[in-house]
Amino acid sequence: MNDLILIINAGSSSIKFSLFAQTSADPELLYKGQVEGIYVDPQFSAKNAAGDKLADEKLPADSPRSHDYALRYLLDWVNGHTDGRKLAVIGHRVVHGGFNFTQPVRIDAQVLAELDKTVSLAPLHAPANIGPMKALASLLPDVPQVACFDTAFHRTQPEINQLYALPVELAEREGIRRWGFHGLSYEYIASVLPQIDQRAANGRTVVCHLGNGASMAALDQGKCVLTTMGFTALEGLPMGTRTGSLDPAIVLHLMTHLKMTTAEIETLLYKESGLLGLSGVSSDMRELHASKEPRARMAVEYFANRIVQQVGSLAASIQGLDALVFTAGIGENDDELRALVCNALRWLGVDIDESVNAKRSGEPRRISRADSKVAVYVVPTNEELMIARHALRCIAA
Repeated sequence: MNDLILIINAGSSSIKFSLFAQTSADPELLYKGQVEGIYVDPQFSAKNAAGDKLADEKLPADSPRSHDYALRYLLDWVNGHTDGRKLAVIGHRVVHGGFNFTQPVRIDAQVLAELDKTVSLAPLHAPANIGPMKALASLLPDVPQVACFDTAFHRTQPEINQLYALPVELAEREGIRRWGFHGLSYEYIASVLPQIDQRAANGRTVVCHLGNGASMAALDQGKCVLTTMGFTALEGLPMGTRTGSLDPAIVLHLMTHLKMTTAEIETLLYKESGLLGLSGVSSDMRELHASKEPRARMAVEYFANRIVQQVGSLAASIQGLDALVFTAGIGENDDELRALVCNALRWLGVDIDESVNAKRSGEPRRISRADSKVAVYVVPTNEELMIARHALRCIAA
């Protein structure tokens, strides 16, 4: 089993990649990297599985500023590091699967045509997700490609949890429902919970995916019952630069009283709000913890407070709580935030061991005391591995 699996995660201004080797067990990570700043000052970087830097270079100054060129540049580097092995499959992270895609699917012309119809549901992400699929179909026509969807995991939510209180005909026609995102991360957590805690895997667990983009989900026996993100990745928790949930009449106020345009409001909601807007300092939790500005501390506490509120709501949706899981960049690395959240949940039966919580580790670990009614874990997520697993299963089928 010497074949390779290439994972592509394309955004509006970057393309991230991971290269895995197929093994008799889980796929094994070999390299990962990205081309970022594609339309401004494109930079390519790559590391091996141990984190050693192998490349950090600007793309040629006279090169096209495009996703297609960035993809070709990335492929050239990958082709130079295959050691004679061949690509067995390419897996893609796709933000939105719409109504039709509830599980990974092998990409063909019909799938691409259906994916084009989802652009209106995710205009910031879908074109960037779909473009590399079309380019790779031309560049590597003999290599199968598989699309994996961030919305798919949340389609197990009861219908009542997917709806908004809008006229049904309008909502159905426009695809306006609570889709949820970060699904591949939640799916990975659900896949490893049985090895960590059978009670959590078989019971009621709230997972906190906390990063620059942040969301939470309530799982019952590993299936999603409710998640905080909705029609877009703007709803729910405040994030690095995104507002999270807010009274929709605020948008009307901005339009009618401040005469803000749609583009100005979009910039405000997505790029100037959240932790950055609250603090006036930074969107980075590490910088907020280090800052002496009162607003920086307020932003941290606001973020923690919203998480606590959502834990209560999510626990209600699954009628109790057996386990709480922290994952993603902030969830895995910010022991101070975890303590703020967990100490505010003592009423629910959460009791963490502060010394264990403060320790750093790249492995899954329990941070709650042995007698805590609710078990609390830190579990590193791995969306790329989840995509690699799906890609292999898809082509095997």
